Amino acid sequence: MSAESWPPQLKEWVASCLGQMTDAIREEAQAELRQVISDAYSSKTLWTTDWAGVQLKSLLPKPLPVINNYGLKRKLDAPIGQSKKAKKNQANKTAAALALDVGDRAALNKRAERFRREHELEKQKQNGGGQASSFRNNQRLAHAFINHSRSATPSANADDPEVDPNVPNWDQHTIVGTSQELFKEYLRLTSDPKPEQIRPYHVLQQTLTELKKRWREKTPYHWICSQFKSLRQDLTVQRIKNDFTVAVYEIHARMALEVADMVEYNQCQSSLKGLYELGIPGNVEEFTAYRILMLLHGRNRSELNLYVSQLTSKQKGSAAVKHALAVQRALALGNYHALFDYYLNAPNMGAYIMDHFVDRERLRALLVITKAYQRLSLGFIHQELAFDSLSHVREFLMSHRAAHFVNPNSPDAEKVLDCRVVSAELPAVLEEKYSKVQIKGAI
Repeated sequence: MSAESWPPQLKEWVASCLGQMTDAIREEAQAELRQVISDAYSSKTLWTTDWAGVQLKSLLPKPLPVINNYGLKRKLDAPIGQSKKAKKNQANKTAAALALDVGDRAALNKRAERFRREHELEKQKQNGGGQASSFRNNQRLAHAFINHSRSATPSANADDPEVDPNVPNWDQHTIVGTSQELFKEYLRLTSDPKPEQIRPYHVLQQTLTELKKRWREKTPYHWICSQFKSLRQDLTVQRIKNDFTVAVYEIHARMALEVADMVEYNQCQSSLKGLYELGIPGNVEEFTAYRILMLLHGRNRSELNLYVSQLTSKQKGSAAVKHALAVQRALALGNYHALFDYYLNAPNMGAYIMDHFVDRERLRALLVITKAYQRLSLGFIHQELAFDSLSHVREFLMSHRAAHFVNPNSPDAEKVLDCRVVSAELPAVLEEKYSKVQIKGAI
């Protein structure tokens, strides 16, 4: 959620609260302030709350102790034979109460004087006088507070860079790049990043446009991948998290799927999960479907069931998620006919993920089919198990020790599979090739 989307009334209220804090209560008040904002965010009432009417308990004036009555009561209640030690303790308590009274009064007076000065400065500003005010400083503190800044109370002065709305946790330590180079090879950071080596936000936008153009022009993937990784690195170093960041990760993930680079795909998917949870818009349903298909590939049933149970109605209603859930159902029921139909008609880039487990499911389906038939033509297997061609069927059977034909010397269009021999071989092949699933860069 970008800084621009926070309610203005909330920012003003936070600034006002920060202005009322004294050193004595600052820690307690800031903790309460964070909790109030967090509760409002969780309950989705940031925009509906009347922030002007919200009062922090830690900022309420504490009742002053009634010293005379307290002392008199203690004196009347004290036993006649009270020891010197008890009297000394009583005197210490009374002195502490007096000191507390004086400290509270001093803090209240100091706070009142500060508000008077702020009011005068704000009045001057409205009349055209004054260059800066405490209120402006408090507004900057409020921004940092609302966006969960790393620093509890970052100092704000005229030398600080302006707040970047694309950085949710902006503070005065946030790096802003100055490099104007469009392209930069990816190098793992081994020291603190330097601004002159980092590209700023507007340059990164130009870089993404050029990379998409280069990809359409069939530029080699290894170069494109390096450029995307350096782009992602510059976004991370500058803590930029917005819809542009989501677009970068989504585009790189799709490119990685296209070339079967599952390491980069899974890294992008992991980052997208965190960005979506921040409420940043993107193609959530599309990548939700990809995640379901990846879990089916990994045969991680417990995680899959948990993930599916947490899907929203909007996600379940999208075409991509419906397709992924239909694939899950077909696998659970052993309905290979429906499964390969879903494979041929997968939306978006779902088929690229299914490519990673479709051979395993073809072998499982063939094991069932060969138990029901004595002979099968390659043409039937080609159509039923969604192969690209007859030669593809033959190569698959040979690689899985299942190329046992009644007429091995005939053309592929006339070859007939001997199901009795094949069905005896397939269980051992299935166990040997697909008992374990290795997913590179799995999340």
